[in-house]
Amino acid sequence: MRIGLLGTGPWAEMAHAPALSEHRELDFVGVWGRRKEAAEALAERHGTRAYEEVDTLLADVDAVAIALPPSVQAPLAARAARANCHLLLDKPLAASVEEGRAVVEAAGQAGVASVVFFTARFQSTTQAWIAEQAALDGWFTGRAEWLGSVFTDGSPFADSPWRREKGGLWDVGPHALSVLLPVLGDVERVAAAAHGPEDTVHLILQHVSGASSTLTLSLTAPSAAAGATLELRGKAGVSVLPEPTEGAVPSLMRAADALLAAVRTGRPDPCDAAFGLRVTEILATAEAQLTERN
Repeated sequence: MRIGLLGTGPWAEMAHAPALSEHRELDFVGVWGRRKEAAEALAERHGTRAYEEVDTLLADVDAVAIALPPSVQAPLAARAARANCHLLLDKPLAASVEEGRAVVEAAGQAGVASVVFFTARFQSTTQAWIAEQAALDGWFTGRAEWLGSVFTDGSPFADSPWRREKGGLWDVGPHALSVLLPVLGDVERVAAAAHGPEDTVHLILQHVSGASSTLTLSLTAPSAAAGATLELRGKAGVSVLPEPTEGAVPSLMRAADALLAAVRTGRPDPCDAAFGLRVTEILATAEAQLTERN
């Protein structure tokens, strides 16, 4: 499958470009970016072409991977879908429910496949753990803590404007939700949302299964406190999310496998744009509660 990359930032360089280059079933056709020089440099490093016009790239490929801020990704994803390109997207899908819904509608009308790269969902150990827990009944509660220390010297994302604006809720919140939802079920209510230090937020969620969960999310935790944990408690006892054993590139290659499978079979992937929209809806509901409390 011919695929192009939209985006030239740190995540495109660290994850997307290497994954597209290394994947045996993908033909990495080219790169488009908002900065021409960056696109040319990234394309040269991976032996592909830099495109000056995004529509020219869309016309040359069967699919696109997007590594751009959510407010930029969403309209480009809808545009790519209307050009009959399958979509390998990043989380969060969009910065608003309206933008996310437009992506889902465009993909549905065009009949193109989509996969949103929630990193944890495409790590082999996490995939197996989620499947095991989802097969068990009687989960009572879940607790997730996703704490980053992003705005520090040496972090490739320290200068990310959208992360500074949207904070941990929108950056690491999707990771926690992507693991909790397939086990505890959809969120029927954001029962509470409260601010913590700096960008830190605390959420209490009620799930359709009857279980509840709590989330603590931050991009400004002290470096020594950073990390991700997720624990479930229920009739089966206590289960803790295992540590990942692989990095972003092999996980993203597995997401590309999922997109290829969705294209071949016509069956939506569990992490398609519709799931990305549901995550966006939950984040927007929590954000509205936090805004009311300011």
